Amino acid sequence: MKRLALLALGLLVALGAEAQSFKFDFTTGKKVKEGYTKITPADRYSDEKGYGYDLIASPEEQSTAPFFFSVSVPDGNYLVTAVVGNKRVAGITTVRGESRRLFFENIETKKGELKPCTFVINKRNTHISDKEDVRIKPRERHKLNWDDKLTLEFNGDAPQLSELVIERVENIPTIFLCGDSTVVDQDNEPWASWGQMITRFFDAGVSFANYAESGECANTFIAAGRLKKALSQMKAGDYIFMEFSHNDQKQRGPGKGAFYSFMTSLKTFIDEAHARGAHPVLVTPTQRRSFDEKGKIRDTHADFPDAIRWLAAKENIPLIDLHQMTRTLYEAMGVEPSKKAFVHYPAGSYPGQNRPMADNTHFNPYGAYQIAKCIIEGMKKIDLPILEHLREGYTAYDPAHPDKVEDFKWNDSPFTEIEKPDGN
Repeated sequence: MKRLALLALGLLVALGAEAQSFKFDFTTGKKVKEGYTKITPADRYSDEKGYGYDLIASPEEQSTAPFFFSVSVPDGNYLVTAVVGNKRVAGITTVRGESRRLFFENIETKKGELKPCTFVINKRNTHISDKEDVRIKPRERHKLNWDDKLTLEFNGDAPQLSELVIERVENIPTIFLCGDSTVVDQDNEPWASWGQMITRFFDAGVSFANYAESGECANTFIAAGRLKKALSQMKAGDYIFMEFSHNDQKQRGPGKGAFYSFMTSLKTFIDEAHARGAHPVLVTPTQRRSFDEKGKIRDTHADFPDAIRWLAAKENIPLIDLHQMTRTLYEAMGVEPSKKAFVHYPAGSYPGQNRPMADNTHFNPYGAYQIAKCIIEGMKKIDLPILEHLREGYTAYDPAHPDKVEDFKWNDSPFTEIEKPDGN
């Protein structure tokens, strides 16, 4: 009996391992590579099937429209190899995942040319335990970051995909991102944050798990179970980045304040990370686009950035001073040109937008891309070991000399939203 039980357990383990490895062939020929599943436009995602084209129409042959492909997988990190290109036509392909996390951008392929794009992506759902789930907000209920499937977006001027291999991976460092709307993976155009852009600059030796959410404070992040969910996935050698303040500074009442309840909450993050052998990193908040009459950035976060610096020194943990770097960045851009980094768009720029959008806190994709580079430069200053996983080709970035906005190429995702994210 015991032997039969062990055999049954071994079979279940084998089936589980098989279910976490997928190989798909998207080519139009009848021949199928050994071990691969042939995909046609008729293969639409369903819970029963567990894979297929999703969210919008399947691509037709030689189509230049974006498309989504989803696979049902358990929580964890997954090594993805997307072989982009087509034997029949040229292509320009951008690869994103889950809630618009950027992994590869504008990959050009000639007719007949195939290029593998390999990266690691983190997938999660809201489930913490049999008795508890993350208490997400109503607007998060359809967020791709929180569902039971891994969704990949193939965009660009002419997206082409020939093969897709997805395999679960263990024992690579995961960087958990905790914060507010300046960090979160924004689902819809034209909103974006640095947490969904930084993934583009790292190789498959590291994974980013973005738990940030718009409108969150350090204490509400904890109360909603977001930290507990992250801790349930955390292991020794991982990292946890914490960037709060935008919403925390608005809290009023006894015990509230930068050096009071805010410190207590951040200390909870730090202690819980240390208890699991993970490395906490504090990040000061991004500046708001608020200029004085001399073209200099006004400080709008009260004493919260100083409190974060004080705590980092007291606890002897690394600090990325994003507050200072974004001051340099916005002043280098200038009063009017800096609008190009934020959600500033005239009426009619997006469907249903009958009024101008003028948001001085939240970034568009170009702005988020610049902030992500600031974070990387901050990592360099504190010499984080994970920098060994920076992709080849990354060049040093100086916030005083930002990338030209006209050189930034971004193909909008199909989904837009004119309502601003929670928080300011």
